[in-house]
Amino acid sequence: MKRSIALFTALLTAAALQAESIKLKDGTILSGSILSQTQYTLNLATSYGTVTLNQKEIEQILPDKHRILLKGGTQLVGVILDLDEFNLKLQTDNGVVNIDMPQIANIEVYDYDQGEKQQQQYVEQKIETAAQAAQKQQQIAQTGTVEAAGGLSFDSDIDKVFDAQNATVVGGRVVTQTPTQPVTPTAQAPKMLSDEEAFLKGVKSGTVTQQEFAAAAKTELASKKQPKKESPLKNEKNFNKYLAIQLGAMPLDLQLNVSKLPGFEGQTEPKDLSGTSVVVAGKFLWRVMDSNFWLGPTLSIANIDGVDFPDLDPNAADPSHYPNPTVKTSGQIFNIGVAANYYINPQHRFAFYLTGNAGYEMLSLNYRGEVESRSFKSNGISASAGAGVETRIDDLLLGLEVRQQFVTRNDELEDSATSNTVFSAQASWKF
Repeated sequence: MKRSIALFTALLTAAALQAESIKLKDGTILSGSILSQTQYTLNLATSYGTVTLNQKEIEQILPDKHRILLKGGTQLVGVILDLDEFNLKLQTDNGVVNIDMPQIANIEVYDYDQGEKQQQQYVEQKIETAAQAAQKQQQIAQTGTVEAAGGLSFDSDIDKVFDAQNATVVGGRVVTQTPTQPVTPTAQAPKMLSDEEAFLKGVKSGTVTQQEFAAAAKTELASKKQPKKESPLKNEKNFNKYLAIQLGAMPLDLQLNVSKLPGFEGQTEPKDLSGTSVVVAGKFLWRVMDSNFWLGPTLSIANIDGVDFPDLDPNAADPSHYPNPTVKTSGQIFNIGVAANYYINPQHRFAFYLTGNAGYEMLSLNYRGEVESRSFKSNGISASAGAGVETRIDDLLLGLEVRQQFVTRNDELEDSATSNTVFSAQASWKF
């Protein structure tokens, strides 16, 4: 707020001190205070004396112009129509623009009086001519011809003083830009390259305009083949780490040998504990030597579906205590090991891969009878093999995977199936 008020005060002071500037038809610009003017003449007090100008010599009385430097590094040039401590209204060549004071970095008053010596020579010669040859003054008023050395022309002066990029204006307001943002140039009349610009660009002076040179450069750049932006699928080789979270189901065929349990002596048929297990798994893989082969650790946890069957323990046969004696089972399976993926078409929208793992499985089965409870364990080496497919959605990979799990059970579970199928849905990331 303090900065806005300081800019506002400085601008009012500059506006109060600014003199009038007169642009003549030959390009000369004179600065001073207008003492009086009629339909035919204008009296201007300059730093070198008072000069009387013929109205036919005058192209325009230039209003005070200011250069508004914005914090984004761009500028606006124009005539200030109105201002207060919050807002500045600027008349530019492209219309009226409203600028918030906090957007303004600095305000400069445009100095039309660039050709000081030429202006002094012009004024002195004009005064001398007016005093000595009234007839010649009349001729100048009729023809509009002024015999004097002019200062810098209006257009070239603007270009030399205001060399920053113009700010972008949309709907009468300044669009805030950072220094790295492209700025749309304002429309301007064709202008020839200066001698210095022509020399640097290697063309003949006075034959090419700035617009023509810019258009030719743009055409040359467009003719060069621009590299296409690669999709994440094409950049698959840039990734070397892989994290997958899986949720699946596994039909589990477990057979429990109960022949050694109280009440079941002599029974040769095992109890069927089959059910569907819910499997949660995760794996973290690394790419192996820029290949399509990935390798890393894996961990999975599965439940054993609960099963009930009649308890034949003689101690539970007393109907007064156990009218309907039953056995309940449940359990868990932990598997830790090393997993591998091999991608067949990693850059395709749907990437297919082969997968497998080798590890160590720990199965724990809880047996809870009416009289007796115990735990059965079956630990051993496991392995699996299967296939999967993934598709990319932004940075996320969604997929399906099917594996055949192989493991040998032991002790009371040795009659169980050694192979089970695992169906999984997964979300994964490559980074």
